[in-house]
Amino acid sequence: MPLIAAGGIGSAADAYARIRAGASLVQLYSALVYEGPGLAKRIAGGLNALLARDGFANVAQAIGTE
Repeated sequence: MPLIAAGGIGSAADAYARIRAGASLVQLYSALVYEGPGLAKRIAGGLNALLARDGFANVAQAIGTE
């Protein structure tokens, strides 16, 4: 069953923590309103860096690893 993390996600680190905790999808809303549409691109780039740092080839490999 997919888990969706919503609330309090405003950075790649926030999204990555939720993914490692078991979320297969993260939802942006409030931070997107305050920071604008570029936030999604910044988070995606940051996630790529965090995944590479920890040796994951993709997000699916990181889901639930903590």
